Amino acid sequence: MTPVSFRFGDSERLCTELTALVRAGRKTATCERATAFGPGRETLPQVGRRDIALNWDGSPAVEMETRSVDFRRFDEVDADFALAEGENDSLEGWRADHRAYFERTGGWSPDMMLMCERFRVIRDFEKE
Repeated sequence: MTPVSFRFGDSERLCTELTALVRAGRKTATCERATAFGPGRETLPQVGRRDIALNWDGSPAVEMETRSVDFRRFDEVDADFALAEGENDSLEGWRADHRAYFERTGGWSPDMMLMCERFRVIRDFEKE
């Protein structure tokens, strides 16, 4: 499996915040709209593959290994997954923040399909 590199978030501020949550061990999951993946778009995560999350400037931040990938509707995301994303203290907070993210990055609906990934950190490039 060929590793993929990507950035968390859609701005330098968000990328920095989310990467810090990953480094702190609070963020062990992430999601993206399912339509972001496919030919000519992002590469779908694969269980066991190790990918590189980049800092906003393109330098490597952390190496992560995908533990699981599943698809579910936005309105079917449960508190367990939402809290594993590490960004909010409640499912309601997750829904509000992710709705805002999806609205500004291409549209939102309660029945939109999401790719939901769980991962673990293998390497933190900041500690080297």
